[in-house]
Amino acid sequence: MKFDYLRVAQSSVDIGDPHICSDSLNRNSIINAVYEPLIKRGKPGYFIPLLAQSWSIEPDGLTWLFRIRDKVQFHNGKSLTARDVVASMKRIVDPSLGGAFGTQGVYASYIGDAAFSAPRPDTFQIKTNEPMADLLDLLSEMPIAPEDELDKLPNEYIGTGPYLVGSRRRGELVLERNRRYWGKTGFVDEVSFLEVSDSKARSEMVLDRDVNIGALIGIKDTGLHRDSDRTLVKSLESSLCIIFMMNSQKGACKDKRVRQALNYGLDIAEVIKKVKHEAATRLNGYLTPHHFGYNPDTKPYPYDPDHAKSLLAEAGYADGLKLTIDLPTRMPDEALELGEMMKTYYAKIGVDVDLVSYSDRPGYAEMVRAKKIHDLCCFDSSPLSTFRVLREKIHSGFKGPWWEGYSNPEVDRLINEAQKTFETEKREKIYQQVFQLIRDDAPWLFLYRLTYYWAVSKELRDWRPASTGLLKLAE
Repeated sequence: MKFDYLRVAQSSVDIGDPHICSDSLNRNSIINAVYEPLIKRGKPGYFIPLLAQSWSIEPDGLTWLFRIRDKVQFHNGKSLTARDVVASMKRIVDPSLGGAFGTQGVYASYIGDAAFSAPRPDTFQIKTNEPMADLLDLLSEMPIAPEDELDKLPNEYIGTGPYLVGSRRRGELVLERNRRYWGKTGFVDEVSFLEVSDSKARSEMVLDRDVNIGALIGIKDTGLHRDSDRTLVKSLESSLCIIFMMNSQKGACKDKRVRQALNYGLDIAEVIKKVKHEAATRLNGYLTPHHFGYNPDTKPYPYDPDHAKSLLAEAGYADGLKLTIDLPTRMPDEALELGEMMKTYYAKIGVDVDLVSYSDRPGYAEMVRAKKIHDLCCFDSSPLSTFRVLREKIHSGFKGPWWEGYSNPEVDRLINEAQKTFETEKREKIYQQVFQLIRDDAPWLFLYRLTYYWAVSKELRDWRPASTGLLKLAE
């Protein structure tokens, strides 16, 4: 890197509470630089030591022990101990902590009844009430803060990460290099995050050399850099899935044949072309290649309107079907366009569609969480944890926050089996079976995963975002 400092323009610089579950890349890029979890994700299904230098699982399959890394200091100079981990975990699973867009109590639903303890200053123990082979998936999302600073959140931020929070003012947040960092150093001495809501403005700021990185710009704004000798564009096929969840509890979508017909009846390639301007990759199921248990051999639904019609006729709808689709006006921002395309395509297979839009996005999320959707609802699936996706959206025994009535006893059985299977390769094969079953049962309309873009200064030609889409500021 040729810089003493970096300037980054992104749509938001608000950190909020680091212990609240959120999928905001802007927020999590900052949190990831300031805080660290016990372990971090490597390739799908595998984990790398971070604040925990090693871990083990007892024969009972319920008790995990984590050896805390030596000589790690928080930004305030206090040494990390297992007591800090215990206190952080208890706060994270506190259901009163709240959450963004209906995510309150997410972690409490998994390990809210687990026992956390520190049998020694360098050992953290967690004992769950059920086998949880994917526990590391959850822990990799949980930042650790000092026990005696927790009551100051979210007003003060003290972590162990490569950067510490410097100045904060409206529209700007400055991170400074942590000179006492235990691991590999940050790229630069200072990173300034500027809040710039408009994508084109972020892109232009890189051209004008006002910033070094314009984060998450739209594909239309990448063209500004096509002929530039000062800037370039980085891209990433993300793990964020844009989907429509179907109401499998009542109505026509209870029938698998109807759900399949709706997948066959929409030309996803044309949707990606017209709505996303090719800035997306079609899905072949409920996961992406970034996820553990993704099955690359599973075929996506082809566009086949004739087969869609035959499935609808077989399901008793030869004379037509009427469906109501729920759409938020943002997150995803293209939901209304998607709804209009679905209305046009589904008319060709005898399905009459009513579209209902909602401008209150938190209210929309609560409606989905309360399972009060009409026949379909536009949503995204953001967790990198396959375990979370299955528990929160698929398993009919748990009826998680985003479960909309889908039930397959074999899927539930396999998910349960996976959580008792601690051998990673065996568990992956189980999840690949689940992937195929869910694709075939089609509880969702599988659309696409987004492509992300960053405009960067030419000097950053070797820089790349993390595979998660977060800004990489240290290695």
